[in-house]
Amino acid sequence: MTAKEIAVKRYVVRLSGAEREQLEGLVRKGKTPARQVLKARILLKADVSEGGPGWSDSRIIAVLETSPSMVYRVRKQLVEEGFDAVLRRKPRETPAVPPIFDGEKEAKLIALACSEPPKGYARWTLRLLEDKVVELGIVERASDSTIWRTPKKNALKPHRRECWVIPPKASSAFVAAMEDVLAVYTRPHDPDRPLICLDETSKQLIAETRVPIPMKAGRPARFDYEYERNGTANLFMLFAPLEGWRHVKVTDRHTAIDYAHVLKELADCHFANAATITLVQDNLNIHSKASLYEAFPAAEARRLVERFEWHYTPKHGSWLNLAESELGVLSCQCLDRRIPDKDILIEEVAAWETDRNTHHAKASWHFTTANARIKLKHLYPSI
Repeated sequence: MTAKEIAVKRYVVRLSGAEREQLEGLVRKGKTPARQVLKARILLKADVSEGGPGWSDSRIIAVLETSPSMVYRVRKQLVEEGFDAVLRRKPRETPAVPPIFDGEKEAKLIALACSEPPKGYARWTLRLLEDKVVELGIVERASDSTIWRTPKKNALKPHRRECWVIPPKASSAFVAAMEDVLAVYTRPHDPDRPLICLDETSKQLIAETRVPIPMKAGRPARFDYEYERNGTANLFMLFAPLEGWRHVKVTDRHTAIDYAHVLKELADCHFANAATITLVQDNLNIHSKASLYEAFPAAEARRLVERFEWHYTPKHGSWLNLAESELGVLSCQCLDRRIPDKDILIEEVAAWETDRNTHHAKASWHFTTANARIKLKHLYPSI
């Protein structure tokens, strides 16, 4: 920089060796606030002393990607207030405004936000909370921003709800069915009386409207948010946990007739040599002997009924059905994607089934009646 250029500047930066060393240390430290680092770099580049580069403002602005006003203010502050003033935080000129909600008021707002909303509303809105805290006399006035800050600060999400199976308390029907299934699970493996668990689920068939973009380095695969619905398919899961065998039957619907034909296939094809099949299933209305009589002549229906030993999980206790756990594996490993039609669904499910059966993936059940009488004591009636 020439002497003429220096002369036209009102605020010239000249740093000592110690000051340059301090600024360079701040830049290298890595824990200095970004604004303070920017000021340090501006001073280092604008320094016209013997050890400095003496850059022009335009070059500093371009290289550091800052504004002309920022460079001007840093120069001015250095000349008028001194080196230390540039790097320390400017003190607040006016006292901080005390928060509207603190202590007891904040606790009342949190309790209100987590309570039942007014009639006609599924959840509290910011406007409703604003009106209510004023109505209750918690504060004299409030705004959306002040209401919003309290739940955000406390990481509250009162609008969120989770669907859950809530079991009954002290239910003799529940514990009777539970202990019946647990007793079945403790039986030793018997090829003449195989244990089969049955459950079902549905899968929505979804086709892509645009070709997905495959993943590449630094970018995940991309799928268009738009899709085409192609109906739904039903999947019956037949799971033999002691054999390490499962079969998934894909059907168009989920009716008593479909269920009856699944049982007939199980009895006459998959386990035709078994004397009796121990069948565990939930309490869905079609899971009954009546479905066999609806699908087949009486003699055939009776023959199939006698091929099975019928056991039912308790109501609100489907977690006892091992077929439900296997459906969870199927959903995670195979169905967690867009599948366009039934034919492709059958192919994909068959491939998954073959792989699982080849490896004889079994279920290891350790929960017993003795465990239930301790851990689920609240479900047992008091006598």
